[in-house]
Amino acid sequence: MSPSVAKPDSPVRVTARLDAPLSRWLWLVKWILVIPHCVVLFFLWIAFTVVTVIAFFSILFTERYPRALFDFNLGVLRWSWRVAYYSYGALATDRYPPFSLGEEPDYPARLDIAYPERLSRGLVLVKWWLLAIPQYIVVSFFVGGRHLGWWTGGLVDVLALIAAVVLAFTEKYPRDLFDLVTGLNRWVLRVAAYATLMTDVYPPFRLDMGGAEPDDPRPPR
Repeated sequence: MSPSVAKPDSPVRVTARLDAPLSRWLWLVKWILVIPHCVVLFFLWIAFTVVTVIAFFSILFTERYPRALFDFNLGVLRWSWRVAYYSYGALATDRYPPFSLGEEPDYPARLDIAYPERLSRGLVLVKWWLLAIPQYIVVSFFVGGRHLGWWTGGLVDVLALIAAVVLAFTEKYPRDLFDLVTGLNRWVLRVAAYATLMTDVYPPFRLDMGGAEPDDPRPPR
């Protein structure tokens, strides 16, 4: 797996590219097409949970998140983000997501989290259940619930379906909706990284819309 290239001051980096053209009707059957991914992700998320528990004790006693475990959990998050982006978490690409834990730099949806050399022993005891509560409240409105690694039932899904309906009639995915949907997913992924102990940097209460990170001078092509 490729090493992380995220910037230390922005540990969670979410970028996305709106593909064009998009099929006007493929979105109607994507729930069937992603079933194989959901089956695999079901087991990967079980492993993700176990790995996070192991990482908890490692951080508590050594202040370190074992690199191999970090890379695995990052891979699960990347896989989940790609599936969400293809399906009803965005519907912004028709490129079938690869069955991969790797970085996949050519895929239009990307996630990177900077590997932390040290993590706080004190924060690991409280950040995932206490400090993150305000973020959980916000994110629950965005995504509703998470199933098999991708998110359903919240504002993100409603907006993605609205974009799909517009696409069906106009052959265009509204750019403003894309920017908003991507920003909401970025917020969710930042919270996910914090809550699963992969960073001590508290996610900002800020909606950074668009396919590029706010400090990236060049939007993704």
